[in-house]
Amino acid sequence: MHCPVLLATLLAFTGTASAAEVNVSMLNKSAQGPGLFVFEPAIVTIKPGDTVKWSATTPGHNVEFVKGAVPDKVELFRSPLSKDAVYSFSVPGIYVYKCTPHYGMGMVGVVVVGDKPANLKTVGALKFPGKAQAAVTAALAQIKR
Repeated sequence: MHCPVLLATLLAFTGTASAAEVNVSMLNKSAQGPGLFVFEPAIVTIKPGDTVKWSATTPGHNVEFVKGAVPDKVELFRSPLSKDAVYSFSVPGIYVYKCTPHYGMGMVGVVVVGDKPANLKTVGALKFPGKAQAAVTAALAQIKR
């Protein structure tokens, strides 16, 4: 009979789905065009369980979640300067993060976890310093599309 073969095949594929890892570069100058002090890509959309790796492509940058701009009950994350950083996202929602030294210069990025971020309105109502406000506003407009 073919049932044992089918069963063995199905069991072989059970649990083989693994979380994805997305890479984001921390840069002094955009590789994609004009822009200084950027995360590329600036917006990442992933599934719960996926990981983002930020590569310290140029020194002097880090990753820090912006207080109030992450889903409720998520602990704030902060990486050391000039070091690669990795974070696995389990809670759906929008996560706005910054480079601590270059935050006011607009060095922010956004991770969207899941299909319908429940905290979109909350994050959209926040005020960000300097050029970060325009960068976050543009990112949220792109996410709403």
